[in-house]
Amino acid sequence: MVRELQPQPQKEEHRIGLVVLDMAGTTVADGGLVEQAFSAAARELGVEPGTPDHAAKLEYVRATMGESKISVFRHLFGDETRARRANTAFEEAYGDLVHGGRIAPIPGAREAIEQLKSAGTTVVLTTGFARVTQDAILDALGWRGLVELTLCPADAGGRGRPYPDMVLSAFLRTGAVAGVQEIAVVGDTAYDMRSGVRAGAGVVAGVLTGAHGEAELTRHGATHVLASVAGLPALLDRVGT
Repeated sequence: MVRELQPQPQKEEHRIGLVVLDMAGTTVADGGLVEQAFSAAARELGVEPGTPDHAAKLEYVRATMGESKISVFRHLFGDETRARRANTAFEEAYGDLVHGGRIAPIPGAREAIEQLKSAGTTVVLTTGFARVTQDAILDALGWRGLVELTLCPADAGGRGRPYPDMVLSAFLRTGAVAGVQEIAVVGDTAYDMRSGVRAGAGVVAGVLTGAHGEAELTRHGATHVLASVAGLPALLDRVGT
């Protein structure tokens, strides 16, 4: 008699091999430049600071930190033409502020990235800004070439956070890991957390150096919350053991 044995399920270990890092608020401190650039964009469309309309729109910008900026302006200004005018004005104002030396790395961010890379982990930087603004930030910090890949919403079909598209684009374009469970997504906003959860990332880590606090990050799916990205290498060491 031959007895057929059922295969026993094998426990898979998912060591993180790809880290998808947000920029502003996570690896980059911009000192509130988003709000300043928004005010310039709003003025371009006739919304003056100090008015109730400006206050309401600014509150929405704060609540949606991390989302693709063109998506935010579509919500605020309705038709596509006005949204694109606002987005262009925003990107120009933000770029001017960046070139004026108004940004800096989050303390320990570059060191954390280099530590991850030295351990064989692939690191990708993502943003909700347009490519021209992302490049301006990278140039201002001297971060060109720091990581293998940088992505903005346009690089992932046009959809930014909270969609998972940039995370999945990083997964597909780098080929760094075998499955999405081996990805860590790290950011400072609820939108970062939601994109990581939707992508199926094994680690979705919030940091407390940007827009949202621990309760908001956890509510939207953070598996871990760190004081800053400087603590990420140690976290991934613990997760991988």
